[in-house]
Amino acid sequence: MQSIKKFNFMIREDIYKDFETLVPSGKRSDFINEAIKKELLLLKRKKLTEQLLSVREKTPSLTTEEIVTTLNEYRRGN
Repeated sequence: MQSIKKFNFMIREDIYKDFETLVPSGKRSDFINEAIKKELLLLKRKKLTEQLLSVREKTPSLTTEEIVTTLNEYRRGN
C-alpha cells in the first residue's frame, strides 16, 4: 500500500463550487490524485520535449539514406 500525504491548499471559489457539485464526496481524493497525476505527466512530457529539442538543435541533420546506411552498418557489426 502506498503512503499518503495530507495537503492544505487553496482553490478558487468557482472551481470549488464545480468540484463540490460534480464530484461525490467519497471520490474527491481520488479525483484530485488523478488530476494531479495527469498534470504532472504533462509537465514531465513538456520538459522531456524541451530537452529533446535542445539536443536536436545541437546535432547534425542526417538524410534518410544516411540513417539507413548507418543502421545497416551497425547491424552488420561494422
